[in-house]
Amino acid sequence: MKEFVVYTALRIALFLGSLALVFGVWWAVAGEVPVLWAVVIAFVLSGLGSLWLLNGPREAFALRVQERAARASQAFEEMKSKEDVD
Repeated sequence: MKEFVVYTALRIALFLGSLALVFGVWWAVAGEVPVLWAVVIAFVLSGLGSLWLLNGPREAFALRVQERAARASQAFEEMKSKEDVD
């Protein structure tokens, strides 16, 4: 659960940082900012940035999910074999 919270928090922070950057640059250049376009551009930039910047936390989260799925699968197989014995 910790990995999920860390990755999600970093992803939100990256989006908000991208939004502030896009909003600031657009305001400095044009003097007015269409908010919808700023959000769309920030979303794309944060998505691309997360591919490189958040690789470590994403891998940790994926490993945690894989371990949990393996434990669940093992527990299911144990229950299944227990039913076969009965």
